[in-house]
Amino acid sequence: MYKLDLPKDLAMAATLELRRNREIERQNRIFNSKVRIIGVDKEALDYQVKERKIKEETDAHVHEAYAKDLIRNEKIACLLDERQKNDSRTLNKAVEEFRQCFQKPESRREFHLNDPRMLKKDLPARISDHDPRLSVSGVQKLVGEDLNQQERHRMQQEQLREWSLQQQEELHRAQEEHTCAEELYNKRRVELDNRAVELQKIEEETRRAVTVATKDFNLAKAAETREKQKLEKQQEEEDNLVEISNLIQGDLLSENPDQAVSVFGPHRVVPDRWKGMRPEQLKEITHFQLQQVQENMRSKEREQLCDLEWKQQRVDSARKALLLERQQARLERELRRALDNTNKQLSEAHRAQKQYLEKEVFTNIPEDGYFAQFNTTSR
Repeated sequence: MYKLDLPKDLAMAATLELRRNREIERQNRIFNSKVRIIGVDKEALDYQVKERKIKEETDAHVHEAYAKDLIRNEKIACLLDERQKNDSRTLNKAVEEFRQCFQKPESRREFHLNDPRMLKKDLPARISDHDPRLSVSGVQKLVGEDLNQQERHRMQQEQLREWSLQQQEELHRAQEEHTCAEELYNKRRVELDNRAVELQKIEEETRRAVTVATKDFNLAKAAETREKQKLEKQQEEEDNLVEISNLIQGDLLSENPDQAVSVFGPHRVVPDRWKGMRPEQLKEITHFQLQQVQENMRSKEREQLCDLEWKQQRVDSARKALLLERQQARLERELRRALDNTNKQLSEAHRAQKQYLEKEVFTNIPEDGYFAQFNTTSR
């Protein structure tokens, strides 16, 4: 039969394998004289410090989340407590108003027994000889025996039965009103809770809507401002162009010779408007300006030829520099390859020497001394 490995056995085997690998790594660190630090495993301590910092940061975040949740729950509890107090206060107020309106002392059936103004309202003991209130015990009037005793008893029993039925009906009505009031109170509490949740959602939606509206308003305002600035700049440029055009086409800057003509005759001029340029002089000035333009064009052509020569020289210099850089890189690669070969040979020699020394050391150490050294190092 084959034995199936359970997940627990696999986990235990993985744990043992991990511990075994860690112990082998630890022995390599301990017995390596270049890495070992006497009495302290610095890498393990650094790893522990790093884990402790990570744990402290995680605990801080968890505590902060718990604190925020606790504050939110406290606020909700305060709101619910305040709501319950308001509901209780409203219910007590409604009960008190109902009692004052519909359960006055004057409306009670036995109010005449405890009426403080009963003596003031009561009639005297005797008004006349035919007063029906006169009783036998008062010896005010002797009328013989009571002939209506059975009828009176029957009426009294009927009255007691009606009072009992009325009390039962009032008790049943009060119970129904109490049950209805409790149902209304529970429904009201559920409605208030739902209303609070809806108000909270509405508040969040309103807040988001206000944020979006504010953002849209700011974007629209920025766009409107940019458009306004653009229109103002365009209008200013148009005004400037119109002003420049008016100034250029005006008599002042155009130097219109007609504005110097005097009203006293064509042979006379206005001194403050006369420009004093004849067509021959203007033609000579124009010819001289054309010569200057041609000279400037020849000068620009010479400068362009000179720039082309300089560009060609820079290209030749860059090509030579690129060839020198490639040659230097080739030399550096050859030197690096030679250096790598030398380092590889030195490393192999050093490794062989180290293996030889370790073999010599482990051969000369006795078996008891080796285990004693291993136990001392483990402690």
